[in-house]
Formats: sequence, C-alpha cells, structure tokens
Amino acid sequence: VQLVESGGGLVQPGGSLRLSCAASGSILSIKTMAWFRQAPGSQRELVAAVTSGGSTNYAASVKGRFTISRDDVTNTAYLQMNSLKHEDTAVYYCNILGIGADSGVEFGAWGQGTQVTVSS
Repeated sequence: VQLVESGGGLVQPGGSLRLSCAASGSILSIKTMAWFRQAPGSQRELVAAVTSGGSTNYAASVKGRFTISRDDVTNTAYLQMNSLKHEDTAVYYCNILGIGADSGVEFGAWGQGTQVTVSS
C-alpha cells in the first residue's frame, strides 16, 4: 500500500491550502483516513480524521478552520485548510487504517509527509 501526498507549500497567514492523499495498492476497504502533523521539536499530533461512515474528528486547534473529506472511489483523503496561522506550520502526514484485499487483515499506512509553512 502506498500513500502519495500533495498540496503542501508556503502560504501567508490567513491563506488557504488543500492537501491530498491518494492511497493505492491491495486495499479492500479503508476504515479511517486521517491527517497528522509534526512541527520541529514537537510530537506528531492528530489534526483530523474521517471514518468510512463519514464521522469526523478534529483537534481543537483547527476546528472551524480545517475540513477533512474523503473520496472512496479514488481512495483519496483531502484536508482543506483555511485561515492558516503561523502555528499551523508543520510536516503533515496522511494515515489510513484499512483492510488488505489479499490478506483480509487490518493494516495501517503512513504517507511520506508534506511541508506546510505559514509565513509572511
């Protein structure tokens, strides 16, 4: 299973970015798709998650500004980030929890990360 992230970059405070994460490989289904982030000197933290049923969960620091969504046809997760702040600067990682098509076993996978920098 491979996760390919895109959409990171440099943006001014108050700006917007949209991250994408495309999953490919032997996947029967994806239970949860999530975004984590890690700033320098900090631990990786959950930003947002969405289940196969559409339930979402957000970190308090991004609630009302970020929106997570998923496309189960293309196995792609999105993170729309609005009203970005300096403190949103971090490497953003995609994470999925799914069922392998060949094994029938639950698996977890991480993307390689994409840098988001909020700076004027």
